[in-house]
Amino acid sequence: MDVLLGIFSAFGLSASAGLNAYIPLLVVALMAKFTNLIHLDAPWDTLTSWWIIGLLLILLVIEFFVDKIPVVHHLNDIIQTLVRPAAGAIVFAANTHVVSGISPVAALAMGLLVAGSIHVTKSAIIRPAVGAISAGTANVPVSMAEDATSTAVSVASIMAPLLVFLILIAFVSWAIYYFLLREKPKKRKSHSE
Repeated sequence: MDVLLGIFSAFGLSASAGLNAYIPLLVVALMAKFTNLIHLDAPWDTLTSWWIIGLLLILLVIEFFVDKIPVVHHLNDIIQTLVRPAAGAIVFAANTHVVSGISPVAALAMGLLVAGSIHVTKSAIIRPAVGAISAGTANVPVSMAEDATSTAVSVASIMAPLLVFLILIAFVSWAIYYFLLREKPKKRKSHSE
């Protein structure tokens, strides 16, 4: 059961890295440093170094403000196309239970795919649509919601991984239904035709 919970935790952490690379890394680092909820084996225990924690805090602050500025956040998303999947790979593989139960290469690949998928959906579909609909006025609230979601999912992934897994399954099921399986309304013919 521990291996399964570790896998659920790893999926949740890597998904949150797709929204913000530094939040799940910082949550893992702080929880590993100050609690018994997560234990990092070498080389992942490097995340608990004060230097790494300080660097993550600086990068998080920069990301927080840059992501709130219209147009600039698009440039940030281009840069984050490399960073977020890498962060997802790290937090997926850093989970001790996953690394001991799954090949490190497979763990890194899974984290990369999960975080990369979330990042591409966010930066290539959701953010441009929100910007177009709101003329950029919704950028700050949407960015704040992404940060809050990334934080909540990161913490829950460590404290309640089964709950996160069930929520992710429900969300993926809804998305598949909504975007792929539901019937699209048919257009009515006008009386003038």
